[in-house]
Amino acid sequence: MKELVEVVAKALVDNPDEVVVTEKNEGRNTVIELHVAASDMGKVIGKQGRIAKAIRSVVKAASTRENKRVDVEIV
Repeated sequence: MKELVEVVAKALVDNPDEVVVTEKNEGRNTVIELHVAASDMGKVIGKQGRIAKAIRSVVKAASTRENKRVDVEIV
């Protein structure tokens, strides 16, 4: 899941080398934190949060196949 979020985020931003993705396992749940440059934050979130919702939907669909629960947080 971490690699999926990283690939999508790097495709969206102007500074792909500043994208940092961390993964924390908390039992059956996994939290993926996405860190981007301040200037790229709007591109990752999108108007009214549409891009962020799309990223979360893709990750949720991929995690369902593995019987896991994954949450994406944009920091």
